[in-house]
Amino acid sequence: MCLILFAYRQHADYPLILIANRDEYYARPTRDAHWWDDAPLFAGRDLEAGGTWLGITRQSRFAAVTNVREPGGMRAGKNSRGELTRNFLAGDATPRLYLEQLAAQDRDYAGFNLLLGEAGDFWFYSNRDPGIRRIEPGIYGISNGAFDEPWPKLSSGKDELAALLQGEIITADLMELLTDHQIAADHKLPQTGVSLDIERMLSSRFIRSPEYGTRACTVLTIDRERRVDFSEQNFRDADHAGDLIHENFSLEPENITASE
Repeated sequence: MCLILFAYRQHADYPLILIANRDEYYARPTRDAHWWDDAPLFAGRDLEAGGTWLGITRQSRFAAVTNVREPGGMRAGKNSRGELTRNFLAGDATPRLYLEQLAAQDRDYAGFNLLLGEAGDFWFYSNRDPGIRRIEPGIYGISNGAFDEPWPKLSSGKDELAALLQGEIITADLMELLTDHQIAADHKLPQTGVSLDIERMLSSRFIRSPEYGTRACTVLTIDRERRVDFSEQNFRDADHAGDLIHENFSLEPENITASE
């Protein structure tokens, strides 16, 4: 997952509107979003390491992860980052407790940005910028840098998402925002240590190259009646779309005794 944009408590009818792109090598085996047999969650699945990049449960648990771009300093983690989301979704720890426990072992993973939610409460943690953050209402973005770091695709995406909040919320419009192919101007590019050609290629929201690119575009909304609408457009490669997954379900009633 390489781009997450979300509006948290910014729309009267939708407490959460979240859209995200998963960027990955086309050759990495993946299963499209589905209800898992071995855990009570709805998510895509990385068939190589067994985890997920984004998922949700009927108990209102939500998780999404991106990697942190750090060429030269990047090392393979002892554990897959996809297990960070899977373990939270399949468990029962509150987001804050889960992140407190994770902080003690976060060096077992390559750089990550982790967004967790439960019962309308959202939290963020990164092992490259330590400190557990509770998310206040607002419009935010997470890519492969720091939280809400103003990379071109993140800043323009937030602006376009904010504009869509002024009208009717339509999944197709949100999906279109994710499939923008525009390359940022050179003077606006972040300097993350990769070559200029790679920096340009990675600057668009929807990434295309012969071997690596956007594999899935996800639109997730939760309305004030706690109904979830989950749409995921998959891509086999840079030129061919895969299946469109669409799932609707209602979250279970909130546990009013839950604590942080």
